[in-house]
Amino acid sequence: MHVYDSRLPAAPNATLRPEDASVDDYRPVQRAMGTTRTVVVTPSTYGTDNRATVSAIATLGQEARGVAVVDASVTEAELERLHAQGIRGIRFNLTMPGPVSVEQLLPLASRIAPFGWHIQLNVPASWLPDMRSMLAACPVPVVFDHYGHLPFGGPEFEPAFRVIAELLEAGKAWVKLSGPYIESRRGPPFYDDVAALARRYLAFAPGRMLWGSDWPHPTLSDTEKERLDDGSMHALFRHWCDDSDLIKAVLIDNPQRLYGFAGNAETE
Repeated sequence: MHVYDSRLPAAPNATLRPEDASVDDYRPVQRAMGTTRTVVVTPSTYGTDNRATVSAIATLGQEARGVAVVDASVTEAELERLHAQGIRGIRFNLTMPGPVSVEQLLPLASRIAPFGWHIQLNVPASWLPDMRSMLAACPVPVVFDHYGHLPFGGPEFEPAFRVIAELLEAGKAWVKLSGPYIESRRGPPFYDDVAALARRYLAFAPGRMLWGSDWPHPTLSDTEKERLDDGSMHALFRHWCDDSDLIKAVLIDNPQRLYGFAGNAETE
């Protein structure tokens, strides 16, 4: 999930500027979904300003971790501070203007490797075949955001899936099954095309799958947000899993390993 606070300055080139969304706003959503753990991700709105994210982690407490955005200018002291504040990865959102580029991926990956972090990658699927060797050489795990942005019916779908599948098979990647509305052609309430892709991923690498709410759904219009029910979306995903052991793997065991949560929570 993300938090937004209008008291913080937006990055000059930010294209997404949603209304404020705080931890207090998220708590009833979390209760509706039945989750206790949280991963807070710095949104593109704030560039490399991670203050909203680390503040949210502090408010949420021990059951929260975060994914930050940094660029090549980040100091070792800042990385150490972010780690102490609960950050466990850095995000490359290359689908819109931002402070990081694909050329910075390997250099920054080398710098975060000693912390045991990962890279959360949000890129157009059409880029993935050209990035194959780079991603294979990455010294830290790669988390593909939003189902890998695979375009249903597009020519990039299978080539991009193969790149992700190779990395999953090698134990070098994870996939975050979040935001089915982003690429779906079928749309609500069942997102049948995304359901098929989710089940394909779950069958291929169940131990490398993650789930996310993408709250407060910053890419949706206000009307679309009003129609979306987070509790129902979470229940829909659980239905796609079919099996209670698979639900436990995706919602509890897998994020526990990636983000370093303590192993004492019944739900994630």
